[in-house]
Amino acid sequence: MNSPSVSILLLLPLFVTAVSAADDGACGAETSSSCNDKSGALSLKLIATFSILVASVIGVCLPLTTRSVAALNPERSLFVVVKAFASGIILATGFMHVLPDSFDMLSSTCLPDSPWHKFPFTGFVAMLSALVTLMVDSIATSFYSGKLNKTAAGDGAVEGDREVLELGIVVHSIVIGLSLGASNNTCTIKGLVAALCFHQMFEGMGLGGCILQAEYSKAKRAIMVFFFSTTTPFGILVGIGMSKTYKENSPTALITVGLLNASSAGLLIYMALVDLLAVDFMGPKMQSSIRLQLKSFAAVLLGAGGMSLMAKWA
Repeated sequence: MNSPSVSILLLLPLFVTAVSAADDGACGAETSSSCNDKSGALSLKLIATFSILVASVIGVCLPLTTRSVAALNPERSLFVVVKAFASGIILATGFMHVLPDSFDMLSSTCLPDSPWHKFPFTGFVAMLSALVTLMVDSIATSFYSGKLNKTAAGDGAVEGDREVLELGIVVHSIVIGLSLGASNNTCTIKGLVAALCFHQMFEGMGLGGCILQAEYSKAKRAIMVFFFSTTTPFGILVGIGMSKTYKENSPTALITVGLLNASSAGLLIYMALVDLLAVDFMGPKMQSSIRLQLKSFAAVLLGAGGMSLMAKWA
C-alpha cells in the first residue's frame, strides 16, 4: 500500500472525532471571545487554503528544478550541503513542531487523570513509531538485497525510505490543516496563515530534496508533489466542514490527534537522523572532506534553527 493510502487510513479516526466531539462536555465547548467570528474565519480559511497551496508547491518543486543548475548536481558538494539543510528542516519538524503538539494534547487537563496523566504516551508512541520504521527499513533492505544486485538494492531501500518519510510529512500536513480549518478564532488564524506558508515551504524543500535524490520517475515525482501540496489545503477544507461539530479540546480529538502526532514525530525523527543525516555524514564523500562536513553541519543547524524558530508561530 502506498504512503498516501496509508495516510488516509490513519486519518479516518479524525472523522469519528468530529461526530463524537459535540458530546464531550465542558472541555468540548468553545470559549466565548471577540475573536470567535465564524464568517470572518471562513474568509481567512479560504485565503489560507490558496496561500498554503502555492507555498507548498513552490517549496517542494524548488529542489526538483536544480537539475538544470550545474552547481546543484547530486554529484557536487553543494548538493550535499543543500540536502543537509533539508534534513535539518525535517528533524526540527519532528522535534519542534509535531512532538510538542502531541505532548500538549495528551497532557491536557481535559483528559482523565488515568491513564493519560500517569504514563508518557507521547514518548512511548514516538519510540514505537521509530522502531517500526527501523523494522520496515530492515525488512525492505533484506528484500531488495535478496532480489536485486547490490546497486539496485541500495536504490530500492532509498525509495522505501522516501515513501515512509512522505507518509510522516503528509500525516502532519493534514493534521495541521484540520486544526486550522476547524478553528473559528480569527485571531489565531491570522497568525497561523503566514507562519504555515513558510512552514510548508520549508518542509516541502526538505521533501523535495529527498525526492530528487531518490531518482523517481517523472510520474511518481508528480504524484508525490501533488499529495504533499494538497494535503494541508485538503485538511483545511475538511476542517471547515467539521467546524460545526469539531471541538479541538474535546477528549476524543485530543487523544486521536495527539497519538497521531506522536507517531508522526517518531517517524520523522528516525528518518532525519538515520536515513538522511547518518547516511550522508558517515558516507565516503563526506568522510573524505572535513571542510564538507563542517559546511554540512552548519547547513543542518541553519535548517533546524529556521524551522525551530517557526515553532513560535506554527
